[in-house]
Amino acid sequence: MAGLVNYISESFGELKNNVTWPTWAEAQRLTIVVAVFSIIFALAIWGVDTVFSGVIEAYFSWIK
Repeated sequence: MAGLVNYISESFGELKNNVTWPTWAEAQRLTIVVAVFSIIFALAIWGVDTVFSGVIEAYFSWIK
């Protein structure tokens, strides 16, 4: 149990003293960038899925 407490204590000290945290403005800007790219990527996957779904549907209706 002492090892777990020591690990948590050292992890907290590491996060507090050695990690370079972004400013609030930079964190907001990066969050927006991630959100925009996530939406673009989701739309791209949706488009590819829709096209492949149509192709597979057409193929199976053709071979009936």
